[in-house]
Amino acid sequence: MSQSISRNKSSSTFHFLAGLGSGTLGAVLFQPFDLLKTRVQQSGSHSIRAAVRDIANSPNALTAFWRGTLPSALRTGVGSAIYFTTLNVIRQRATALSFATVPHTDPRQSSSSLPKLSNTANMASGAFARAFAGFILMPLTVIKVRYESSLYSYKSIAGAAKDIYRTERLPGFFAGFGATAIRDAPYAGLYVLSYEQFKKRLSSWHFPSSSIPHGMGMGMGGSLSATINFSSGVLAGATCSFISNPFDAIKTRIQLQPRQYRNMLQACRKMVAEEGLRSLYDGLALRMTRKAIGSALAWMLYEELIRRAETTLHRSSARDHV
Repeated sequence: MSQSISRNKSSSTFHFLAGLGSGTLGAVLFQPFDLLKTRVQQSGSHSIRAAVRDIANSPNALTAFWRGTLPSALRTGVGSAIYFTTLNVIRQRATALSFATVPHTDPRQSSSSLPKLSNTANMASGAFARAFAGFILMPLTVIKVRYESSLYSYKSIAGAAKDIYRTERLPGFFAGFGATAIRDAPYAGLYVLSYEQFKKRLSSWHFPSSSIPHGMGMGMGGSLSATINFSSGVLAGATCSFISNPFDAIKTRIQLQPRQYRNMLQACRKMVAEEGLRSLYDGLALRMTRKAIGSALAWMLYEELIRRAETTLHRSSARDHV
């Protein structure tokens, strides 16, 4: 009994660490995209070129493109850790429910190292896990967005937190949570659903028949599964980014200018009335690129780390029984 509990704890710990590592790496690599997206959405000018020119004219252009990396890495790294850990717990619990699972597929014909759930279960688990992680990390999200914006001159995370608390108190740390939740929960639900479906389709295209290539071992090869998972992540990220971008644009305005944009509905009306429908898709190309590649990289690394960990655990368990 104690051995089983210990294994469950180590499994959750590893999901946390795998999510932390993959999320932090993606945040650091793609910070310039986030920075440009924030600048484009704040200005309403719709011009990526103008935003790039403005940042490039900074005294130190190279570091200017990575402004806000620390709060971004903290938010995305810890957020991914919480998200993947919560998602794993939900999905493991869901496997005990007959209506939430699908028939088992041969692991040699699947790139996934995660539980196989129904479309509804995939969407619900992704949405809940993202909403939960988003609420916990909301203060860091607000600090990150304002740190990246040219409307504020914060020199440190502590300074940003003090200023927000002094001027807006605790509600200031949760500005835009409604738009964030409406953006992130459906996005994550659709992403998990799309990601699993794309993996299934790409795997079936690679193995159109029930025959298994000789010598594949107990599972699909690591490089092949990584390629399928990354491709599926890119396709899912691009699709979901397009659908959820209006909420992201509204959220950014609320967090940067809470006095002008008081809530999601009022902000949406004001943006459309003053700047047209196009304002809801400000930063789409940047967000789609960042989300598609960043999410694909995070999920690919996460799944590969989990796959390797489970392989190691199975080998260790097999030696114990010998």
